[in-house]
Amino acid sequence: MKLPLEIPDTDWRPVVEAWAASPAGQRLQGFLEKRVAAGATIYPPEPLRALTLTPLASTRVVILGQDPYHGPGQAEGLSFSVPPGVPLPPSLRNIFKEIQRDLGKPFPPNGSLVRWAEGGTLLLNAVLTVEDGQPASHANQGWEALTDALMKAAAEDASPKVFMLWGNYAQAKAPLIEAARQGHLVLRANHPSPLSALKPPRPFIGCGHFSMARAWLEERGRGTPRKA
Repeated sequence: MKLPLEIPDTDWRPVVEAWAASPAGQRLQGFLEKRVAAGATIYPPEPLRALTLTPLASTRVVILGQDPYHGPGQAEGLSFSVPPGVPLPPSLRNIFKEIQRDLGKPFPPNGSLVRWAEGGTLLLNAVLTVEDGQPASHANQGWEALTDALMKAAAEDASPKVFMLWGNYAQAKAPLIEAARQGHLVLRANHPSPLSALKPPRPFIGCGHFSMARAWLEERGRGTPRKA
C-alpha cells in the first residue's frame, strides 16, 4: 500500500503536506504503519488516487463519500467507483439509474468512474482507507482532518464548482463550503443507498443533480464534464 505522501507534485500537495506534518497526519501515518505491520489487509492500494486524477485546477464537481468499499477488489481510490469487472454496488447502481432518468444516458459498461475523475469530478471519501471486511475501521484516525482541509481548499478556490452532498454525512460538510463564500452550487439529496434513495425529505432518485450541475457549469464557462 502506498503511504499518504506518495502523490505527484500537484496543486493538492501543499494541503497534503500541511496535514502530514500535523498531529492528525502523524497519528494517521503511525496507525497505518502499525496496521500494515500487524498484517492487516488495507484498501485501496492508492489512498490519494482521487487527488492524482483530479487536480484542484481541474475540479468542477466534488462528490463526497464516506469510506472505501471493504471487499476484495472493490475500492480503487475514488468514491463510489469500482474497477471494471466488479459487480455494481447498490449505491452506484442507483447513481447510474438517476443519470439514466435525468440525462437519458444508458448504463455504462462498468462501474469505474476514472473517466469522471479525469473529466474534473473529485471523487473523495471522508476516510481514505479501510480494512478488509470492516467498514469504518479507519474512521477517526486522522483522515478526516485531511479530507476536511481538501474540501476547504476546493471551496476557497474561486473557480465555480458543484458540490454534490448525498446523505447526512456528506451534508455535514456544507459549512466548510459555505464559509468560503465563493458562490459554488451546493446540491443536497439523500444518500443513493437503497435504504434512503427513494425516501423523503430529499429522495436521491429524481433529484436531478446531474442536469442541474451540467447547466450551471455551462452557464459559467466551465463546460460539460466529458462523461456523465
